[in-house]
Amino acid sequence: MQSINIRSHVGADGILHLDIPVEMVNTEIEVTVTIQEVSPQKRGWMPGFFEEVIGGWVGEPLERPDQGEYETREQIF
Repeated sequence: MQSINIRSHVGADGILHLDIPVEMVNTEIEVTVTIQEVSPQKRGWMPGFFEEVIGGWVGEPLERPDQGEYETREQIF
């Protein structure tokens, strides 16, 4: 028995498409699929991150100053 974990995305059509490589060829296999939604915490985001950050800048407008001239470097190769 072989266990494979895959994280995939369900599109707007609500259909999950899976391409799973296996080492066996020309044989019948039994496949069990467990579907579990990935929470934002499992994606690496802290709880409330998006609610606090999106549109959160309330200070002066950000400006990017002039970057100056591009430095010409000597060729390495």
